Amino acid sequence: MTPGLPVQPALDHERFNTTRWSVVLSSARENGDRTANNAALSDLCRMYWRPIFAFVCRRGYGVTDAQDLTQDFFVNVIEGTLLQRADPSRGRFRSLLLTALQNFLIDAHDKRRTQKRGGGKSFVSWDDWMEEAPSQLSVPTHLLASWTPERLFDIRWAATVVDTALGRLREECNACGRHRVFETLRHALSAEPSDMSYETIAQQLDISPPVVKRLVYQMRRRYRLFLREEVARTVEDQADIDEEIRYLCAVLAAGTK
Repeated sequence: MTPGLPVQPALDHERFNTTRWSVVLSSARENGDRTANNAALSDLCRMYWRPIFAFVCRRGYGVTDAQDLTQDFFVNVIEGTLLQRADPSRGRFRSLLLTALQNFLIDAHDKRRTQKRGGGKSFVSWDDWMEEAPSQLSVPTHLLASWTPERLFDIRWAATVVDTALGRLREECNACGRHRVFETLRHALSAEPSDMSYETIAQQLDISPPVVKRLVYQMRRRYRLFLREEVARTVEDQADIDEEIRYLCAVLAAGTK
């Protein structure tokens, strides 16, 4: 008998209220716990490391300068007053961060630094960051060369969200002894049924086609849940989740054309 994936409750309103961005905004507005605020903000920033770095590079900076500027930007966000100026009507961390980055680069271009960027502080180890697994999303080179910095930011953001959700699903499958199942079926998560051969997959896994269909259904369900949770971390209002997921899907679709 082939057991399925563990079943866990879907994202509910109570759980949503404790997402990172909600904690950050609440703390900023009410002058709340600085430690809790910074911990939540640091976690959010790590999700946006690649999009920010890609944006800075596309604006014409070399790799070394882009690394320094990215590091400095996140230190500025965490220790600055950006969040006190956050507009509640713009409840997406992605939108606020991109606007802040554009303003930061204007200031960085005009100012002469009198100390090492970031004030000698390190937001995250570059060695650790560069050793992370590459994105699962493959973008044609000719498209990358023609995109604006803003569009590149969006595609890197979408890819990071997807990679994070896939990583969580991989960990869950590994925990229940389903590593081989995940590696075999992960490409089926976004494939059309007509593009899949359940019989071929069944032979690869030495199980029956009906079991393959059940596993694909379960993995897709878990993947959608993880994707939704990752998006929920970066918006304030629950009503924004579906809109943000639709935007993410549109960005990914445009990035493969």
